[in-house]
Amino acid sequence: MATSQEAKKLGVKSGELINGSAAPGSPPNVNGRHASLPEPISKSAENARNVPLSAKPDAFHSLDGDGMVLNARNDRSTPRSPRGILDRKLSSPMMPAFMTSAPGKVIVFGEHAVVHGKAAMAASISLRSYLLVTALSKSRRTITLRFPDISLDHTWHIDDLPWSTFAHPSKKKFYYDLVTSLDPDLVEAMQPHITTVSRKVPLEARKIHQAAASCFLYLFLSLGSQAFPGCIYTLRSTLPIGAGLGSSASVSVCISSALLLQIRTLAGPHPDQPRKESEMQIERINRWAFVGEMCIHGNPSGVDNTVAAYGKAVIFKREDYGKPPHVQSIRNFPELPLLLVNTRHARSTAVEVAKVGALKSTQPVVTGLILEAIDKITESAHELLSAPGFDKSDHDSLKVIGELLNFNHGLLVSLGVSHPRLERIREMVDTVGCGWTKLTGAGGGGCAITLLRPGAKAEELKDLENRLEAENFERFETTLGGDGVGVLWPAVLKNGTDEEGGEEIDQDKFLNAKGRDGVERLVGVGGHHNREGWKFWR
Repeated sequence: MATSQEAKKLGVKSGELINGSAAPGSPPNVNGRHASLPEPISKSAENARNVPLSAKPDAFHSLDGDGMVLNARNDRSTPRSPRGILDRKLSSPMMPAFMTSAPGKVIVFGEHAVVHGKAAMAASISLRSYLLVTALSKSRRTITLRFPDISLDHTWHIDDLPWSTFAHPSKKKFYYDLVTSLDPDLVEAMQPHITTVSRKVPLEARKIHQAAASCFLYLFLSLGSQAFPGCIYTLRSTLPIGAGLGSSASVSVCISSALLLQIRTLAGPHPDQPRKESEMQIERINRWAFVGEMCIHGNPSGVDNTVAAYGKAVIFKREDYGKPPHVQSIRNFPELPLLLVNTRHARSTAVEVAKVGALKSTQPVVTGLILEAIDKITESAHELLSAPGFDKSDHDSLKVIGELLNFNHGLLVSLGVSHPRLERIREMVDTVGCGWTKLTGAGGGGCAITLLRPGAKAEELKDLENRLEAENFERFETTLGGDGVGVLWPAVLKNGTDEEGGEEIDQDKFLNAKGRDGVERLVGVGGHHNREGWKFWR
């Protein structure tokens, strides 16, 4: 396994390294432990990480224990030495277009209590972001970031970017490094290339565009190199932006995974991949996605990008803000039908958090008991949902979860963080009788989640849909607890078209997909869409 020192001796940088393993470090506390990333569990697993994507037509070949290349049918072919693989150049033929995708998230239990050192449960939802990466000809030395959902389209010349600053020995980060803060010198070096983004659009939109550009460019300059090929990076999202659903983290995970794939430092995903090896790839993506989140939010908690990378659900707890949070992945979290409703009422997380802080100052005993009760609800839900015998189709089992949702919401109301629009959603759901509802996130507006009852009648759901639409609520039928980061390499799907070998997803098709429904129909995964071609680290 190539350590930092060995990599430097070989003259290998992040943008040039061919699938090495992670050097020892101190990753975020995932699954309840502080530890270095796991060592390869077998020689074949280590060799698999050393195969460049250019050697794999479907991007997911591996090596066996003798250094023999295995194709998708496990046929043995030409032996390759690890040194020979490391000596391969970054590019041969033009890279095929490929895609990455990552989910949004909701807080299921524990919001606001988590600010005061208690646990919260967050889970993925099947609303996702999608990134299409298209290589340009060698003569085109540009990178373009397109995000049509927010009207962002900007191009940089690769050779004009501040590579010398990012590649300086005192600044250079390797793909396996743990980055816990942004380097002010690197941020400053980027600024001339960020301030040119969307200069003529209104201030609020410009801030959003430049935050997204900062996330992309910091990761691109940290992980890439000046020898990188010209590419177009096109983002589409089915997530409402600014609704507390982790849209920025979803985008950060897409960008992180795409760049790590381009520099050939990810193994898999493939069905036979050992769990420890799969988790190492996810954590590598997660670390760099957190760096992207820092570019956007300054001091993020890390929970959004962790859920977007790992999928399913996590228990998140931060008792000391001077130390990393405790994050425990719930890998057996069941997929549950969820109705997500956006109030369309703008809210401020800072304002709602300040409300609870003020209440804790004036009513410390009562507020402390409420926060403690919310913590016990989160703990009870975790025990129930993690139990091997939990049956998501059983009405009585889901009823217990629903009752905990009701309890949690009632306690949040007592803390003063609900809103009349949120209460109206609860009232309509209760009137129809199709599920259990609570606010999610900071409250004061934003979104509500409804866990649907098993066997809810179609006419009941249609009645609720009509009621919500009549009062200008935005409604999404989604799934709770699905997959995390996924890869479509190459960008070809079985979409029921007449195209031989499947439908190739190109820039025109992706850009012309109309709205969220169009994106879901074209490339969607999760929920009702389970298309052949997408692969996930599990």
